[in-house]
Order: sequence, then structure tokens, then C-alpha cells
Amino acid sequence: MRHIDLMHLGLERVIATWEVDGVLVDPGPESCTDRLLSELGDDFEPRAILLTHIHFDHAGGTGAVLRRWPDVPVYVHERGAPHLADPARLVSSATRLYGEEGMQRLWGEVIPVPEANLHPLVGGEEVLDAAFRVAYTPGHASHHVAYLHADSGRAFVGDVAGVRIPPDDLVIAPTPPPDVDVEAWEHSLDTIAGWAPDALGLTHFGSVEEVGAQLAAAREALRAEVALAASHDREGFVTAMREKLAAEAPGQVETYTQAAPLDHLWLGLDRWRSKQAS
Repeated sequence: MRHIDLMHLGLERVIATWEVDGVLVDPGPESCTDRLLSELGDDFEPRAILLTHIHFDHAGGTGAVLRRWPDVPVYVHERGAPHLADPARLVSSATRLYGEEGMQRLWGEVIPVPEANLHPLVGGEEVLDAAFRVAYTPGHASHHVAYLHADSGRAFVGDVAGVRIPPDDLVIAPTPPPDVDVEAWEHSLDTIAGWAPDALGLTHFGSVEEVGAQLAAAREALRAEVALAASHDREGFVTAMREKLAAEAPGQVETYTQAAPLDHLWLGLDRWRSKQAS
């Protein structure tokens, strides 16, 4: 078992792909596929790809990986599967957020995943000969799942357990648009805790052995960001969050903000608050 630093935009510890017994968890964006393939090596051939969700930093390179290995099965929540098969709407929506130049620079090409490769999930399954248990863990995204690896006891949790960039202990909750759901997120943290995993595998970033502390910190960060977004406009929220990063993780402000852009955190929470109000 290992995690591979994809060196997103040349920066360390922003995005990790996990490799577990030949299974890839979240292969990252297409802009990092060359790095991923190089680190996997010429003799590697994946048994499967497990996606926690379909955001580009986690899953955007899936189609590109399948160009190398076209028969590999891809497991993803049923709400995300159609957008992998036909990503046009997803790309169009994201382009409004990032711009065409930003899309290409950050994520590269989003290549469709053949429907024959897709294995839609709902949560509750055991996959790959019961090597992994699946839980539906919405909150960060409505199509988010987590995977518990039976042999190691490590849970691969995508973004539901927050962003923590080693060696710092600061945890932030990534809350981008369009479908953040704070109540569902709190329940998903309970779901992960109910597994009683021995360790967590984070996409942002790496291994966490102190599971209870990480889940508690993610919950606290989520609640704090909800309160901050309720009392600040977008600019004020970004300023306050940047000041927090500078105070608590002074050497890694750029890394945290690349993993979880601060203005996107406000946008996601503002959209959630608008839904709550209506």
C-alpha cells in the first residue's frame, strides 16, 4: 500500500492517489496522469479504480488512465457514473467557475469513461471479492462514497474527513459548490467513525493514524466555516481563512489553498445557505 504524490502544478502534497494491492483510489486529474503512470511503473497493471467522487482533482484523469488499461473496472456512486460516461455538462459547469484556460491548466482533458467499465454503487456493497466495503458519505458531494479496506483497516475517505497537509495538523473542510450539504456531511462523519477504521487515507493529503482526532477536527472545521460564511461576504471569508492558514500553517498556505480554494469554500456554503433559506 502506498500513496503517490501527483505533484499537482509542481507542488508537493496537494493530491494523492492511493494504490492498494493493485487497486487505484482516486487517480486524480488528467493533468497529473503522466506523473501517476511514471510512479506506477511499466510493470504495474491496475485491478480496478475506486472513485470516492467525480470532482476533477479526484477523478478527472480516469478516462486517461483507461486509455492505457482499457479493461479496468471503475467503481463510482450511481449519481456520478453518468457524468463520467458523458462529462460534457460537468465540464461546461466547471468551465464557468475556472475559465477555459484554468480548466486546462488545473485539470487537463476530461476523457469520457466507457459505460462498460462503470460499476455504479449506492453504498453498503462489498466489492473486489469483499476486499473493500463501501459507504455512501454525502455532504461534500451528493455522489461521495468511502471505502474501507478489510485487510488493513484503512478507510479511503476522499474529502469527507477534510484537508490536512502534513506535517501541519490544521484541518479545513472543503465545501465547494454545487451540492454541499452540511447535515449530510455530519452524518457521513458518523458513518466513518462507525467503521472504527485503524487509519484514514486522505486525498489531501496522505495517511492519518489518529482517526478520532481527524474526524473531530473535520467536524469542528465544517461548523466553524459555516459560521464564518454566515457572518462574512466572500472577500471577508477568504481574508479570515487566509489569516487562519497563515497563523496555523504558515509554511503551507499555498498548498492548502490549492487543495481547497478559499473562495470556492464560501461559494459552496453560500449556495447551501440559500437552499436552506428556500
